[in-house]
Amino acid sequence: MTVSTVTEAGRYLTFTLNSEAYALDIFHVTEILEYRALTVVPMMPDFIRGVINLRGRAVPVIDLAIRFGRGSTTIQRRTSIIIVHITDSSLAEMTELDGADGLADGQDIGVLVDSASKVVTLLPDQIEPAPAFGAGIRADYISGMARRDDDFLILLDISHVLSISDMVRISEVAQRPAGHREPADPGSP
Repeated sequence: MTVSTVTEAGRYLTFTLNSEAYALDIFHVTEILEYRALTVVPMMPDFIRGVINLRGRAVPVIDLAIRFGRGSTTIQRRTSIIIVHITDSSLAEMTELDGADGLADGQDIGVLVDSASKVVTLLPDQIEPAPAFGAGIRADYISGMARRDDDFLILLDISHVLSISDMVRISEVAQRPAGHREPADPGSP
């Protein structure tokens, strides 16, 4: 596991999810939208709530609460969709092998959150390394913890949280017929 450390001041978009404070590096954020109706796509994993039409492109919307195993986001007045742009080197390799175009340069993905708050600047001395345990979500999803007043702001590593290749694999598993198992590895007992 690689440990990322912050060496210079960074700007982060803060948001809430299930009453907890999170932040994303603003570098990945392209825009913030008010919640709008989603088009549900059959046979997708639960955390993909649907797609939105964003200037003629279908953009998948991921419910972070479901992705983190914390139920689903309840749609309310301040519910927002944060549009992030993700590049995934393993997906680029997959699309080259399949001859597919379009995703190798990255993908816009919507992130459903309770509310988007504000952009904050965090200095390196305000950020501690991600905890190995106890945050309630996978450690590789967290790039650090920022001290804020009397609590912490969880800084998400969005490239891990929304790994396109991981989501493609999860989607493929979700579409398999019930009872289907992968063939056993010939070298396993």
